[in-house]
Amino acid sequence: MSIDAAIADLRRPDDGLLVGLVGSGIGPSLSPALHMREARELGLPYHYVRLDLDALRLPPEAIGDLLRQARAAGFRGLNVTHPCKQLVIPHLDALDPAAEAIGAVNTVVFDGDRAIGHNTDWTGFRDGLLDGLPDARLGRVVLIGAGGAGAAASHALLSIGAGTVDVLDVDASRAVGLAAALADRFGVGRATGHGISELADRVQAADGVVHATPMGMSEHPGLPVPPTSLRSGLWVAEIVYRPLDTELLRAARAVGCATLDGGRMAVHQAAEAFRLFTGLDADAGRMRRHLTELVRGESGAGGHRVA
Repeated sequence: MSIDAAIADLRRPDDGLLVGLVGSGIGPSLSPALHMREARELGLPYHYVRLDLDALRLPPEAIGDLLRQARAAGFRGLNVTHPCKQLVIPHLDALDPAAEAIGAVNTVVFDGDRAIGHNTDWTGFRDGLLDGLPDARLGRVVLIGAGGAGAAASHALLSIGAGTVDVLDVDASRAVGLAAALADRFGVGRATGHGISELADRVQAADGVVHATPMGMSEHPGLPVPPTSLRSGLWVAEIVYRPLDTELLRAARAVGCATLDGGRMAVHQAAEAFRLFTGLDADAGRMRRHLTELVRGESGAGGHRVA
């Protein structure tokens, strides 16, 4: 399968904007439906196609060629997901400052001859937190997971005034590396890195917990935080949005924690990508309703982080 084959039925002069999602195993992604529904609400001719590396039989390192082909085919832009969020960077002409700082790109906009990289994961988490938990105390926050989602969430937390973010990961060196990068960016003492063995002690001293690993999806069952570490007065935020109500969120609510599901981040990152592609402001509330319908309408689907 080629890009030409993927968009062959869309090649009409009046067909409006053409955008896509690039990544591996993206068949279940809800991004196309979420974008298309909002475009229809706004009366915008808009086509969002999947460019699945698995279906195209291409390695992740082919992202540069895909980028050039998409621009030549008339795409306005691309969302980029695993495993290409870092691999795409050398093939871009410019980076938004936040994307450069985080070191990951999930949205590419074609502007004439230039391909410009953005990161809407961090704004998605920021806006989701401010929208869903506006009174959350941010003195000290524990972040579980030092991967791409964790890097975006930690950047968001420190950007809106979190005092300290304690980064924990099963790979302690990765947590220490992310914390060092955050401290360089935001100031000494604003982030610390630790192995997952320190989880209980760190959560005990925290105002809130952000979970940014795959645990909680149907194919990755389990609780990233022992229920005994949760307490009333703590807030808990998820990155996983399929399912919207994870085992962690249920356990947190059971002891009186305020909670934030991963759908908030998913919607707000999609809304910002939509704005970058179209120049139009999406209705985040409406998109959240659409996401809820899409997730609940699935039968036997596994959970996913933001695509």
